[in-house]
Amino acid sequence: MKFLRKICKKKSLGKNHLLFTSLLPEMRGKQVPEKFMSEIRQNIITRDWVIMATERAKRPHDFVSRAPARETLEKYKKDCPFCAGNEKDATEEFVRIDDESGNWQVRVIANKYPALSPKGDRIRNDDGLHRTISGIGIHDVVVESPEHDAIFAFMSWKHIYNILLSYKIRYNQIRNDRRLEAIVIFKNYGSSAGSSLEHTHSQIAATPVVPFQFRDRIQEAIRYFDDHGDCIVCRTLLDEISTQRRIVYENSSFLAFIPYAALTPFHVWIFPRMHSSSYGNISDEEMVDLASILKTVLLMLHKGLGDPDYNFTIRTAPLADNESRYFHWYLSIIPRITKNAGFELGSGMFINSALPEESAEYLRNLDLSDTDNP
Repeated sequence: MKFLRKICKKKSLGKNHLLFTSLLPEMRGKQVPEKFMSEIRQNIITRDWVIMATERAKRPHDFVSRAPARETLEKYKKDCPFCAGNEKDATEEFVRIDDESGNWQVRVIANKYPALSPKGDRIRNDDGLHRTISGIGIHDVVVESPEHDAIFAFMSWKHIYNILLSYKIRYNQIRNDRRLEAIVIFKNYGSSAGSSLEHTHSQIAATPVVPFQFRDRIQEAIRYFDDHGDCIVCRTLLDEISTQRRIVYENSSFLAFIPYAALTPFHVWIFPRMHSSSYGNISDEEMVDLASILKTVLLMLHKGLGDPDYNFTIRTAPLADNESRYFHWYLSIIPRITKNAGFELGSGMFINSALPEESAEYLRNLDLSDTDNP
């Protein structure tokens, strides 16, 4: 035991000496000082348990990207089917939003290499443990700008509004297809986020089944509604407005904040203040505010974290739940500044080394005086 005490006194062990001293008889049954303990928080909406690793917590500026600056792109590329002037090389067009001069600003077109086929019937087969359904569905590309070098975070709020409008128009075109059950709207920015094309774009996919993650979250929302008679997202909104500690930005229609149990560093949720289960029902006024807050948050991440790769997705209800009282659509932004490793893959839990309260304060204090928001 004396040998163990000597080990604990060595400076090289640093904070880890508490792991050894906790083995000593006089430490057994006593609480380790709170400042040395990690905290496990539960994300009440996703039901995920997240380890807030205070022992290895980083300061917000430690997450600034150290990757080389992105390559400067040219405004037009001859072999890019998304660039203005190359429309003949692109696929079928479903939505087109023009400026006052008749030049297109945003287009929704068919994905040249779709994961799902728009043709065919939904056919389900069950053969014992082998279950399949025909791979019908929609897989579109939203070309966000006619310019090859455009960056989403630096677009005007009016241009982002047009992108959001194209999402709504295409969503409402697809929702009437009785073969389909769920629509996913998402953007991949950067190679670590899954983007393989330079020209700025996002995607819309519709599937003939409700993905498990959708169904799992809906079940939790229903359970909360049954227990409390309230929408869990609406309740979370009230809690975040009350505490104010994790809010990043807000306007009259939306609240952007880092969740209490964020799964990863700087994970931001943007919640509509007005209850609605479907993105397809968003009003024009709300789209103006969504364009404003989305631009602001993406600028914060760009300036505060050194232009990180990221994904964003609009989490909207399955088509059969478009008018539900228990589900509430929202937008989720996930900067790709950490990677899942063996623990996450083996346990299904997440380790977050950034405290949400500190991360939100860091983003709030950034200078965005040059933003052109309304």
